[in-house]
Amino acid sequence: MIAYTGLFLSALIAATILPMQSEAVLVGLLLGGGHPALPLLIVATVGNVLGSVINWYLGRYLLRFQDRAWFPSSKARLARAQGWYRRYGRWSLLGSWLPIVGDPLTVAAGLMREPLGPFLVLVTIAKGTRYLVLAALTLAWI
Repeated sequence: MIAYTGLFLSALIAATILPMQSEAVLVGLLLGGGHPALPLLIVATVGNVLGSVINWYLGRYLLRFQDRAWFPSSKARLARAQGWYRRYGRWSLLGSWLPIVGDPLTVAAGLMREPLGPFLVLVTIAKGTRYLVLAALTLAWI
């Protein structure tokens, strides 16, 4: 149970703006061989999607504080992110698995008031596919 909890937490944290490597945790557990791959994939995906939902909520509700000094983004960066999301739309969430740009995409979706249902579907596809490919590559090496 500790392995699953650790994987869940690392995946959840990795999907927020905090640095974490859930992929390394997943690969380590897969290589350890003590846990079936499918439950590991489900736990990692659920944790990572929930972390993205945190980002979505942050984008959705923190925008009202954009004029405060502590707000984490300048107006120019915020406008650029909103413009990018307007240009590419909800389908850009399929790129939420990407390093560096994936997590800000989920925040931008919240800023742009993307409905939670389509958000969850697209982010789950993206994050789940990433973990599935990683697991397949890892297990193919064994």
